[in-house]
Amino acid sequence: MIFVTRKVHFNASHRLHNPDKSDEWNRKTFGKCNNPNWHGHNYTIEVTVAGQPNPETGYVIDLSDLKAIISEKILDPCDHKNLNLEVPFLNDVIPSTENLCRVFFKELEHSVNQAAYGNSRLHSVKLYETERNFAEYCPDRT
Repeated sequence: MIFVTRKVHFNASHRLHNPDKSDEWNRKTFGKCNNPNWHGHNYTIEVTVAGQPNPETGYVIDLSDLKAIISEKILDPCDHKNLNLEVPFLNDVIPSTENLCRVFFKELEHSVNQAAYGNSRLHSVKLYETERNFAEYCPDRT
């Protein structure tokens, strides 16, 4: 199995807030991340495709195709946006790093799997909120 990863950066703001809970619960649970005036991150996303290379090209997926898919599905809707207010596929999602990984995976999955060679497929999405904090979603390993 070969794993091919594309890493890209984007900037976005968000607020961690559960509307089903009290303001006090949200402040206590999310701390600074519950700031009603939002806060931002310089995110790094790593998208990994797993499979066997095409014998004609040597590619599991053409990285220019993967770059274009990530741009269309994640960067265009999310970069320099408020994730709570401006990204339709994040409606009703608490935009924690964990939830973003899962939703980003679902946004990418069909297009990546169509672009990948043979039985190669989207393997994981890793999202860095800071250089020390990240989450990774790998449904094949659950």
